[in-house]
Amino acid sequence: MDSTFIIEKSVVILVVFAVTMLMAMYSTWAERKVAAFLQDRVGPNRAGWGGLFQPLADGLKLFAKEEFSPDTPNQFLFRVGPGIAMATALMTSAVIPWGDRLHLFGRDILLQATDINVGLLYIIGIVSVGVYGIMIGGWASNNKFSLIGAVRAASQMVSYEVAMGLSIVALLMMTGTLSLKEISEQQAGLGWNVFYQPISFLIFLICAFAETNRTPFDLAECETELIGGYHTEYSSMRMGFYLFAEYANMFVSSTILAVLFFGGYNYPGMSWVVENYGVNLANVLGMGALFVKLCGFIFFFMWVRWTIPRFRYDQLMHLGWRILIPLSIINIMITGIVLLRGELLAYFGF
Repeated sequence: MDSTFIIEKSVVILVVFAVTMLMAMYSTWAERKVAAFLQDRVGPNRAGWGGLFQPLADGLKLFAKEEFSPDTPNQFLFRVGPGIAMATALMTSAVIPWGDRLHLFGRDILLQATDINVGLLYIIGIVSVGVYGIMIGGWASNNKFSLIGAVRAASQMVSYEVAMGLSIVALLMMTGTLSLKEISEQQAGLGWNVFYQPISFLIFLICAFAETNRTPFDLAECETELIGGYHTEYSSMRMGFYLFAEYANMFVSSTILAVLFFGGYNYPGMSWVVENYGVNLANVLGMGALFVKLCGFIFFFMWVRWTIPRFRYDQLMHLGWRILIPLSIINIMITGIVLLRGELLAYFGF
């Protein structure tokens, strides 16, 4: 294998990892600022200008706190749980196309860690493994409240993964590919999938809230019933890993929503910029466009958290199994009819 190829991919992977960590870290600051804005408060404003160093202060505080381990016979699993949650949150970004390419040092550098032809299946597979991080941590905590929170989280994530997968089926019928790079390329200009599959987008968005355990689907850490939920017994950076994984998942979910339904790095006039100003400027602007879209979704996640109250557990399951799944199946049927309308009309003699 070409050594320059290995170096190129290693740099891309490190940059993606650093950006994911940075976005997750500053999402905690943005969450507090958005909450303060919506509630007419100031928010963090002590550490740095406008509180910009608050995430660093929080990280140092978590590192410095005493690490407490409960009296549990599963110490190994208790330590592994947060690691699984964090690892799965970071692994998902490997197949996301952050841009098309940059021409540097006489080479075309693809702005994607790896482009596999089953990228969407990879994402769904990694997201489903994230259930184990929460379930193992709650079970190994030797705490009934933590166990109930973990069972809630696991059943919630499994339930909404069904609807999420079915919502993607209709999108795949239209695009004909599982590669995120090809899906992005098909949405050049303003040919975004959200205009053709609005129901799929709505279902996927709702399921993304449930998958990331965000309000109004944060039943796993419902403080009125379960204290802190599945991470009640965790302290120091182990608890920090769980909290960090939530924000990393929110960042990745927002990016996937932007790539699947809002054109990813594409923006109106991108081909004109390529012809007149070169591929580098066009793709730098494309990365900027992708970040604007995903930051819009992150803001929406935070806006909903401070606007809509938490569901009851029976309401959450009712929505997942009796509304979203049938709606996804109906959307698949409608998509199939639209795609095969010519053959159907010919079959019936029209």
